Amino acid sequence: MQKKISFQDFKQLELRVARVVEVNPLGGSKKLYLITLNLGRERRQVVAGLKPYYSIDELMNKEVVLVVNLEEKEIYGHLSQGMLLAADDGQGKVSLLVPDKPVKEGSEVR
Repeated sequence: MQKKISFQDFKQLELRVARVVEVNPLGGSKKLYLITLNLGRERRQVVAGLKPYYSIDELMNKEVVLVVNLEEKEIYGHLSQGMLLAADDGQGKVSLLVPDKPVKEGSEVR
């Protein structure tokens, strides 16, 4: 059974649209990229396990949804400052959640 959260708990998540501005493979990892994102007023980097699903060219300039108030974590020696949202069908297909129309970097997702 799924654990239910309150609407107040959900509202604590800060979701924003960001644009991918740089993607670098992490040496020694078959799955991880170091991705730099533009949030309008700031840039952030995240470590994301997207290598098996997206090429660098597919990621560049893509608008994505980022959890910005997630606790930072060091992964493979790099600080990850958020989490990209993606759907995973459990059978090897992963798809990033993206806005269906262009929006300004830093726009709030609600």
